[in-house]
Amino acid sequence: MHANDLPFPELTRQKCGMTKRPLWLAAAPVIFLVLWSAGFGIAKLGLQHAEPLTLLALRYTCVLALLIPVALILRPPMPKTLRAWADIAVVGFLIQVVYFGLCYVAFKSGVSAGGVAIIVCLQPILVALAAPRFVGEVVSRKAWAGLALGLAGAATVIFARSGIQTENPFGLALTVLALFGITAGTLYEKKFGVSHHPVTSNLIQYGVGAAFTLPAAWASEGMVVAWDKQFLIVLAYLVIGNSILAMSLLLAMIRAGEVSRVSALFYLVPALSALFAWPILGEAMPPLGWLGMALAGLGVAMVSRKRA
Repeated sequence: MHANDLPFPELTRQKCGMTKRPLWLAAAPVIFLVLWSAGFGIAKLGLQHAEPLTLLALRYTCVLALLIPVALILRPPMPKTLRAWADIAVVGFLIQVVYFGLCYVAFKSGVSAGGVAIIVCLQPILVALAAPRFVGEVVSRKAWAGLALGLAGAATVIFARSGIQTENPFGLALTVLALFGITAGTLYEKKFGVSHHPVTSNLIQYGVGAAFTLPAAWASEGMVVAWDKQFLIVLAYLVIGNSILAMSLLLAMIRAGEVSRVSALFYLVPALSALFAWPILGEAMPPLGWLGMALAGLGVAMVSRKRA
């Protein structure tokens, strides 16, 4: 089969050294970070109007309502084997159900935004530890130093925002499980993922998300929603910005680059979330937070720098 016959042929040619890195892929980290980080505060607003599983169920259902007509028009290629279907579904379950579901429930149980963020940003450490065994990537000493510096910066930002406070033990346990969920999803996608059309991947993954969250929300929460203009705006952003655009960019970056470097982007999420929380939630970031943001950015730069 020729490279041009494969999904995302530009990624295939890039890996083979046949062309330069496409402009959209070079800009993907910045776009992803903005969309993902802003969604942190926006999701928190959404939880003021609906229970966590209800919010996720609505989010995934709306994504499917948008993607199904697109799929009928574009007719993107579907997986040809049961294993290919299963691989996409597993990643969808780990990220859409385990990661997002447990994080949202943890928020509702009383864990602070700082508590969730500082635990979840440990993901690059877990990925770097597991990458040599599962996907054959070697993490250099310089990259380890960058990972440590990024963690220190993220912790500084969270400390500056939240300080030291008592967290709900049950919620913290859920957050740790969520951390393992997105780490496993990242590694699984890198090892077994195939470059399917983004509409195909999203359709399957959000179908899995809806299949699990809809019955769970109906059984445990009754799916009660306080509908108003603000909630409609929140839901629209979570559907288009977080679910469709950000997730498509994340999967594309995982397939095109080293998994440990992609995961290092999450070090900037707590810092940027704090920055976006200022206008969204009225939570001003203290001066110490700016120092933490600089440390996190330096750590990401060290991890992301290409080896000669």
